[in-house]
Amino acid sequence: MMKLVGLLGLASLTAPVAVAQQVVDPDLFGQGQSLYQNHCALCHGDSGEGAPPTFPALSGNDRLEDPALIVNNIRQGSGNMPPFPELTTEEISALTAYVRNAWANTFGGTGGEEAAVLEGLEEVGQSASVWDGVFTEEQATRGQAAYTGLCGRCHGRRLNGAPDDPDMLSTPPLARAKFLRAWEGRSIATLFEYTRATMPESNPGSLTDAEYIDVIAYMLSVGGMPAGGDELPPGPQTLARIVIEQEP
Repeated sequence: MMKLVGLLGLASLTAPVAVAQQVVDPDLFGQGQSLYQNHCALCHGDSGEGAPPTFPALSGNDRLEDPALIVNNIRQGSGNMPPFPELTTEEISALTAYVRNAWANTFGGTGGEEAAVLEGLEEVGQSASVWDGVFTEEQATRGQAAYTGLCGRCHGRRLNGAPDDPDMLSTPPLARAKFLRAWEGRSIATLFEYTRATMPESNPGSLTDAEYIDVIAYMLSVGGMPAGGDELPPGPQTLARIVIEQEP
């Protein structure tokens, strides 16, 4: 999810990964690689190539030389990048080691700067699940109206990825088991930021933040998640603490 979207700028560094692994603990590097695939590759790509300008490239990105920038962006988010408050100090250190030394990057170790940076940041709130009643029925109803107008043509009336137009290619499902398997462990903040940065495909960002989050409430409702007393807010800091998971 997940996305180091706030890291901008490119440089022409060309050293291989093998060099990076000589200066960074291999176990830490391997842990970071796994975390990157789970949280970042969705937007930044398996090879760190990104999809500029929406999702900046991380390979050859000279701004990654600054560990504090990386740590701040992972914990607090930046631009299209959601926050990742659930990651531990060790996990953030591993991710930092990986993105600084994978692909064309050879910035080496950080000397443990991550812990010092995290000490100065706001404490992480308690996490919740999409099964905890995180939206209201009224919000899902509004989301249905927005979905029908802009999303249903591609993703289908049943949100199953079967487009209404038979001449169109199938698209990713947005509800139920297949959706939950694809997004397992990611946060609603990641889904929110990715959706508003890329959808609708013909005109990304054309909905308001309120409309995007209402559509997500409708997606959860169709997937069988229960409604609750409070609406999902279009605020990444709160949404980052709501985890997408299969039915407990």
